[in-house]
Amino acid sequence: MNQPATRRTLLATGAATLAVCCVGCGDDGDGSSAAASTSPSGENASASGTSDSGTSDSGDGQALGSVSEIPEGGGKIFAAQKVVVTQPTKGEYKAFAAICTHQGCTLNRVANGTIDCPCHSSRFRISDGSVAQGPATEPLAAKEIMVHGNMVHLG
Repeated sequence: MNQPATRRTLLATGAATLAVCCVGCGDDGDGSSAAASTSPSGENASASGTSDSGTSDSGDGQALGSVSEIPEGGGKIFAAQKVVVTQPTKGEYKAFAAICTHQGCTLNRVANGTIDCPCHSSRFRISDGSVAQGPATEPLAAKEIMVHGNMVHLG
């Protein structure tokens, strides 16, 4: 004999369905990256918004992109890898986590010497990831990168 579904049964079934659906929402590891790149003036430096990513032939970590994609005095956010690479001065490359230390928003812009958060307007210096403007109080976490030839690789 069929009984009507109880609220508890409906909630449990819904939660189980949601959990199964979310398993497929993670990174698929295809190496593609949605990236934002801006020059020191805040203008887009790349029209495509994507970067050729993959693993280098020498096994030196994941290739993020060409050094020509990282403007001097600016930077580029590699959203898929959650990393921002900057070039504070000619030939000097730095990398930081692209996650704001205030409330975990993904940083979305590099302009006028800072890496900017869209959520609460925190800004971080491209030279060292330190806080230039709050509400964030902690600097961005540094990431290891290597430059081989004209390619930037995640450490």
